[in-house]
Amino acid sequence: MINIVLFGPPGAGKGTQAEKLKSTYNLVHISTGDVFRFNIKNETELGILAKSYIDKGALVPDEVTIDMLSAEVDKTIASSQGYIFDGFPRTEAQAEALDKLLKEKNTQIDAMIALEVEDEVLVERLLERGKTSGRADDADEAVIRNRIKVYYNETAILKHFYEQQNKYVGVDGVGSIEEITQRIEKVMNSLK
Repeated sequence: MINIVLFGPPGAGKGTQAEKLKSTYNLVHISTGDVFRFNIKNETELGILAKSYIDKGALVPDEVTIDMLSAEVDKTIASSQGYIFDGFPRTEAQAEALDKLLKEKNTQIDAMIALEVEDEVLVERLLERGKTSGRADDADEAVIRNRIKVYYNETAILKHFYEQQNKYVGVDGVGSIEEITQRIEKVMNSLK
C-alpha cells in the first residue's frame, strides 16, 4: 500500500495530477474538495457547515473535515492499494489525526508530494478555472488571494511536519501536465 499526501496551494494542479496517479498506481483519490462538494450538494449537516466557511475563502474546521474524511476512508480501505490525499491534511492537527486514522488501519503516509507554483500563476489558473467550473471561490480574485494567503499562513507548517519525518518532497508544479506528471512519477517510483 502506498499512501501520499498531494500538497500545494489552490490551483497548483493537485486534482489533475491525482487523476493521473490514480490510474497509473491504482490508488484511491480522496479529494477533500470533492468530499465537501458532495456533502454541500446533498445538503448534509456537515456540508452546510463546510459551505459557510468555503464561501468566505476560509478553511473548514478540523472536526468537520476529519469526520468527512474518516467516512471516505472507511468506504474503500478493504479494497484499496493506497490513497492519494488531496487537500488534506491542511493543519498539523489534521496530519496527526490522519496518522492516527491510518495507524488504526495498519498503514501510514509514505510521502508528502508538494507541487510548488508561484502565486501569480495560481491566481491566473484559478480565474481561468472559474470561467468553467461554476465555483464561486474561483471567480473572485480577492477570494482567491485570500485562499492562497490562508494556505501559506495556516498550512505551510505541514512542510516542516513531514520534513521531520523525512517524507516531504517538493516538485516543480509549472510546465505541461505531462512534465509535472513525470516529475511526480519519479518520486512515486522511489517509494515502492
